[in-house]
Amino acid sequence: MKSKVSSSEGRFAYEGLDRVIHERARLSILTSLVTNPKGLTFNDLKQLCALTDGNLSRHLNVLEKGKMVEILKGHERNRPQTVCRITPPGRKRYLEYLSTLEQVIRDAAKETKSEPAGNPIRGLTPSRA
Repeated sequence: MKSKVSSSEGRFAYEGLDRVIHERARLSILTSLVTNPKGLTFNDLKQLCALTDGNLSRHLNVLEKGKMVEILKGHERNRPQTVCRITPPGRKRYLEYLSTLEQVIRDAAKETKSEPAGNPIRGLTPSRA
């Protein structure tokens, strides 16, 4: 039986899926920050992403080490305030990541449209795991 696999190596490897971003919480954080270019306070970001203080801190640390966000500590009305902002390189990486995700969607949609209904490989039946 002839394989339908494309001759190009790693056709669906998607090297642009950045491991720093490709985590639900970090994707939420970056999406929040890219849509708020002036930045967000820690508490606003925590609420938007539905994260605990500890989880948000841990994920911000990963993003900060990856130079994707900057964390600014200061005071507002004599109260400590932490503001988080996406960096220019972070914005670029995020947009490249979205581009890769768009390609994943295009590829999946194309493959789904080209498959006939039912089982595409003759003689195989779905497993009942």
